[in-house]
Amino acid sequence: MRATYAVYNLSFLPHLSQSRLLYTGVLKPTRFNSSRSMSSKTTQARTALAEMAKDGAFARVDSVHRSTTVEPVAGRYHLYVSVACPWACGALQAISIKGLNDVISHSITHPTWQRTRPDNPDDSHCGWVFRKASDEPLSNSNSHGSFSGDELCGSGDQIEGCSSIRDLYELSEDTGGKYTTPVLWDKKLKKIVNNESTEILRIINKDFNELANNKSLGLVDLYPEELGEEGNRLNDIIYPNINNGVYRCGFASSQAAYELAFKDLFDALDQMEELLSKQRYLCGSKFTWIDLRLFNTLIRFDEVYAVYFKCNKKLIREYPNLFNYTKDCYQVKGMSGAISMYHIKTHYYTSHVGLNQHSVVPLGNKIDYCSAHDRARFE
Repeated sequence: MRATYAVYNLSFLPHLSQSRLLYTGVLKPTRFNSSRSMSSKTTQARTALAEMAKDGAFARVDSVHRSTTVEPVAGRYHLYVSVACPWACGALQAISIKGLNDVISHSITHPTWQRTRPDNPDDSHCGWVFRKASDEPLSNSNSHGSFSGDELCGSGDQIEGCSSIRDLYELSEDTGGKYTTPVLWDKKLKKIVNNESTEILRIINKDFNELANNKSLGLVDLYPEELGEEGNRLNDIIYPNINNGVYRCGFASSQAAYELAFKDLFDALDQMEELLSKQRYLCGSKFTWIDLRLFNTLIRFDEVYAVYFKCNKKLIREYPNLFNYTKDCYQVKGMSGAISMYHIKTHYYTSHVGLNQHSVVPLGNKIDYCSAHDRARFE
C-alpha cells in the first residue's frame, strides 16, 4: 500500500515544488521501494526553506538523530553527504584529515534537488537524490536546465540501494521529516546513527583513532582539550552569525529579518578579520574544528552567498586576512578533495526554485585557492 505524506505549507515560496551491500559486503544492492513508508507514522516531509518564524526570520530546526555511541570497527559505518552542503562537507573533510578513508566509506548525492516521490502528486517534497555519474542530466523541479552528475556521484548509493536521502531516513523509521546531510549510517543495524554535523565531527575525531592509516605521521586532533573553551566561544559567534547567518539572510521573508541577519553576518566577519590579523588560525597556531566550520562558509561566500543570499556588503576576497586564511585552510591536507565548486553552485542555484525559478547559474570568478598565501608569517 502506498504511504501518504502530509505536505508542509510552502505557500510563502510560490514557485517551490518539492542508499544494499550488506554489512559483510557480500550481497549486491537491493533497490529500496520508495513507495512504501518504513515507519507506521505519517511523515511530514519538509526542507529548511519551511523553517520560518512569524516575523519572517529563518529559524533552523535542530537535528533529530543524535546518538554518539559507535563501535570503532572498520567498514561498519558509512557517511552520506552532499559536497554542496557546508555541514556535510566538513564531516567528509574530517574523515580525510584523520586518515579514515578506508575505515568510513561515503556516498555523494547529485547536487540538484529532485522530487523524492515523483509518482505521488500529493507529495511535492524535493531533496537530495542519488544518481550515477553516467546517468542522464537532471532538470530542476520546474523542468528548467540540464545538470549532470560527475565522478563524485560515483555509482549512486551502493550500500542500501536507495534513490534519495529521504529513503534512508524512512528506512531508519525517521519521524522528523527533514532529510538532511550529513548522515552517519550504521550498515550493520541499517539505521541512522547521527545527522548532526558537529556531533559527527566529534565522533570521527575521537572514536576511530586506532584505525587511522596516518598514525605514523601523528594524529590530527581537531578538538584539542586545551582549546575547547576558546573553540566553543568562537562557535557561539560563528555559527549563528556566519555559518547560519548566510542562510538567515538568504531565506528571510521579511526586510527586517534580512537586515538584522545582514548586520549580524558582517559584524561577525569583521571580528574574524581582526582576530586573523593576529594569529594563523582561529584558536591560535593549530588548525581545529572551528576553522573547518568557518572555512566551509567562506569558500562558498563569493560564488553563492554574496549573490544568491544577498550577502553583498563585501566579498571575502576583499578581506585580506579572511581571504588568505581561506586559501591556507584549503591547502590543509584532506580539505580540498571535498570541495567542488560545480556541486556547490549547481546545488544552490538549481534546487530552490522559489529563489531562482529558471536555475540560471552565474559564471562568477575562478579563484585559485592553491595560490600562495601569507599565513606562514605567524609561524
